[in-house]
Amino acid sequence: MAKSAPQRTVTAAERQARIARAQERERLEKERREKSSRLKKVFTIAVCAILALALSIPTMALVVMGGNG
Repeated sequence: MAKSAPQRTVTAAERQARIARAQERERLEKERREKSSRLKKVFTIAVCAILALALSIPTMALVVMGGNG
């Protein structure tokens, strides 16, 4: 059996640095999620606008051209 390495004590400065890195990762992840959410909302609105135009333009064209017969 191999002996495991002795536990190394973490200094206060190392602990603070580790906490700071973890907080930075959390902040970046939160910003990434917010950006993704905002992009998804804009995409949804754009698709809805395109669908509304795709349905309304032919209808208006038929009305203007006298499609009633």
